[in-house]
Amino acid sequence: MAEKRKRQKPDWLKIRVPAGKEYLAVKEIVNKHKLHTICTSGNCPNMSDCWQRGTATLMILGDICTRSCKFCNVKTGKPLPADLEEPERVAESVRLMGLKHCVLTSVDRDDLDDGGAGLWAETIRAVKEKSPGTTIEALIPDFQGKEQLVQILIESGAEVISHNLETVRRLTPQVRSVASYDRSLEVIRMISKAGVRSKSGIMTGLGETKEEILEAMDDLREAGCEVFTL
Repeated sequence: MAEKRKRQKPDWLKIRVPAGKEYLAVKEIVNKHKLHTICTSGNCPNMSDCWQRGTATLMILGDICTRSCKFCNVKTGKPLPADLEEPERVAESVRLMGLKHCVLTSVDRDDLDDGGAGLWAETIRAVKEKSPGTTIEALIPDFQGKEQLVQILIESGAEVISHNLETVRRLTPQVRSVASYDRSLEVIRMISKAGVRSKSGIMTGLGETKEEILEAMDDLREAGCEVFTL
């Protein structure tokens, strides 16, 4: 039997082993300030590349989520109480990294009365105070669709507020725990109506069709979404 030839993998599929000066610097800052990142909590395969470029997506409100979305690797369970000192640690980390653009995200905190919106706003204000030239993207949960909580984020000063639709309408019940396709569209609509740049995205490869992807894009555009990732 002839030996099978090994198929060469494309360069974009290859992941570099975490190393390098910038990677180690980011790791040291994150560890020193006892922060969480979606990079590590979500086991993101792009972590080494991003950290090597001195960027990281910081995750606030702990590393335990109250939801259990099928696509996500973040832990699910009963979270610890919110850490009121976290905003200052995040702000100092952003300053030390020298970020021109900072991306913040969080776990879902359905256990908190405000869903964590208050600590979200405090974190954004703290970053702005220490790094006034840094722009901020806030990748937020749906806050159960409560307009008064989304409004807290709208008034926080973030230049971009993101909320991901994640998948097409048909697959949402199977893929997203508790979440609603229409509720996510309404969150985007709230952000857009307030005049803040809105952003959303969906994953592909879950069994959706081209037509369903286009429908999701149309739905987001109708809701006022300005930036879309696929």
